[in-house]
Amino acid sequence: MYYTLCSFGLKLRLVTAIFILVTTLLNTSVIRAEETNNPVELQSVTVTSTPFEDRNELEMAQPVTVLQGEDLRRKRSTSLGDTLSNELGVSSSSYGPAASRPIIRGMDGPRIKVMENGIDSLDLSSVSPDHGVSIESLNASQIEILRGPATLLYGGNAMGGVVNVVSGRIPDRLFKSVNGNIEVRGNTATEERSGGVNLMGSINRSISWRVGGFKRKTEDYDIPGHAIKNDPDSSKGVVKNSATDSESVSLGTSYIGEKGFLGGSFSRFLSEYEIPTPESPTIDLKQSRFDLAGELDNPFIGFEKLKIRAGYNNYDHNEIENSGEIGTSFKNRALESRAELLHAPIVNWQGVFGVQFQHRNFSALGNEILVPDTISHSTGFFLLEERSWDKLRLEFGGRTEFAKQDPKENIRSRTFSLFSASVGATWLFLDDYSLNLSATQGQRAPTTSELYSEGAHPATGTFDVGDNAMNRETSRNMDFSLHKISGAATWKINFFYNRFNSYIFQESVDTNGDGVADRVDEDGLLVSDGDFLVQNFAQTDATFYGVEIEANFILIPNNLDLRLFTDYVRGKLDNNGNIPRMTPLRFGVEFNHEAGPWAANLRTTHVMRQNDVAKLETTTSGYTLLNTEISYQIQRMKPKGARIFLQGNNLLNEEIRVHTSFIKNFAPLPGRAIVAGIRSDF
Repeated sequence: MYYTLCSFGLKLRLVTAIFILVTTLLNTSVIRAEETNNPVELQSVTVTSTPFEDRNELEMAQPVTVLQGEDLRRKRSTSLGDTLSNELGVSSSSYGPAASRPIIRGMDGPRIKVMENGIDSLDLSSVSPDHGVSIESLNASQIEILRGPATLLYGGNAMGGVVNVVSGRIPDRLFKSVNGNIEVRGNTATEERSGGVNLMGSINRSISWRVGGFKRKTEDYDIPGHAIKNDPDSSKGVVKNSATDSESVSLGTSYIGEKGFLGGSFSRFLSEYEIPTPESPTIDLKQSRFDLAGELDNPFIGFEKLKIRAGYNNYDHNEIENSGEIGTSFKNRALESRAELLHAPIVNWQGVFGVQFQHRNFSALGNEILVPDTISHSTGFFLLEERSWDKLRLEFGGRTEFAKQDPKENIRSRTFSLFSASVGATWLFLDDYSLNLSATQGQRAPTTSELYSEGAHPATGTFDVGDNAMNRETSRNMDFSLHKISGAATWKINFFYNRFNSYIFQESVDTNGDGVADRVDEDGLLVSDGDFLVQNFAQTDATFYGVEIEANFILIPNNLDLRLFTDYVRGKLDNNGNIPRMTPLRFGVEFNHEAGPWAANLRTTHVMRQNDVAKLETTTSGYTLLNTEISYQIQRMKPKGARIFLQGNNLLNEEIRVHTSFIKNFAPLPGRAIVAGIRSDF
């Protein structure tokens, strides 16, 4: 107990020290800005994952990050989780190069809704950490991250936050000419060869079209030491069974009229990737997806806009053992649709009515069936209202949802009634300062895996045991944000507190009392060196809280700027234990420099050792990640040119084991790497 308190106190002091440093630099930079009389405003970026079209990230009561342009290009990686892993409040599950999923404020899996163009990914990535996300950042124009509950608009699976990848597969406007972009890149540590292309145009002033695709191939990646922690007999210098081979193609078209548009798209995603665990399985993933989208202005009297979105997929996923045999085949037929109707102002209140429907038919075949075939469906109705004054905007809303899990075997089905509510405010109390407050209650139904799992899962090296008597999970979250939005120094500070009733988590057990987490064989029999770590799904009350700080300084206008950042989250169970695999405290510094066609970026992030571990969980060492990039804009290429870039990743060649990963002891992150590529926009 004493050690835990001391550790917690140290982290609080570190955060406080960083805050004081930021504040000091802020004051210095503000004085300099006043002297130069050269005020600069924060860039305003439209957020598409809100029903109000004119909303940007600075006007949201909920903390939002939008990644786009050169920033997105520079941070692209082989998976969505790794692409976003250094954003404020975001980390990655780090389950190999192809299966890493975003973690927001220490929450992942079924609490983080990953979407493409406002509709769920429709894959099985939230079911298990070894399942890849079927969305590629090479085809994205921007990625939006909503930190904190978004259950009001998107349901219980958005209890921890939302990641929305905007790819524009269905065009919503006319184009004067054919335009698009192409990008190719390579990586020395992973032997990556990848490329992506997007093309769009219009026909006859009423039809728009878009095509896109990507291809990526990597080999077993390089590391600075041994793959398995504290095992000198394990492979050195390389993580075996970590290669990937992925590709996708998409086609979309729309009719564009005077009052709106209606369109559809088809996409095919293929990914064969290896999992770097001792069992060395391979995942063969295939997804065919159909999407529909439309908008209509002034559809009825008293209403300003009708928006519809829908997506359906045909998903197959084989887990292939190292012998070459298929251990388990997963099939997922999923549909999600939503409609939003924006009403005209009523006594200066503007709002939206919405309905969302989700249906999933999940099945598993093979010798290693972990979860029974299950049909899941939910229907949600929501209302969001807001009113603006000169310096103040208020919003409130509510959602009711009905969810059911219906196994096809003689297993108890479950039905849940869920309710969510939120209230928020944005106050521009001074010309350059914004205060944002939000409070949300959200509820989530247990997933199929949490209710019905029972058996060995070779891809994760665990023996999972669910509980079909679980209750719904309830979250009560508060966010407090303070922003300085213009000037030579801009900054934001976010504090959050999230109280859970009946929080669902996986825990290790020690049935024989030897102080070591139980391991079993494939039949669930206790064996000291068994291949599978027992992971039981359990429920108890829990608390999450933390802070996120970011400050940006213009040191030399249009030439050099500095960014400082830190984030910290703590998750505790009411029985005085810690929540497993929590993101450690981290902080860093980033410089951006521009000089004519040249640009350079230097980013250093230090991640602290994670000592706040759950029962029977091991600690993880800290590390320093140093990345840099230099790029050159070829201005003579018309109309928008091309940018050649050269990056250095993990230049200190650190052995990086990510605490949030199930496989941290088998697969550290890649070592020192050189990334080279070119991107052209036309």
